Amino acid sequence: MKAIWNNTVIAESKETIIIEGNHYFPPASLNMEYFKPSIKHTNCHWKGQASYYTIIVDKEKNEDAAWFYPDPKELAKHIKGYIAFWRGVEVVE
Repeated sequence: MKAIWNNTVIAESKETIIIEGNHYFPPASLNMEYFKPSIKHTNCHWKGQASYYTIIVDKEKNEDAAWFYPDPKELAKHIKGYIAFWRGVEVVE
């Protein structure tokens, strides 16, 4: 699977985990030069508190377009640190 934004592959992995229709990419699959930590946090009743990244490609920003669970609840331990995308990031094979 590839995550693409602004015509650039920002993550690629053959080992994503699908939860609620979202592909979660392993942390090592990200091209970290495009990711900047965000101050945004949200809560999921069964996964826990999510943290976010802003994606920056060619000086264009996609605010809070990637999220992950640094310390998930027990039911979501298997996606600890894995990253999912939204806000126009394409996930394709």
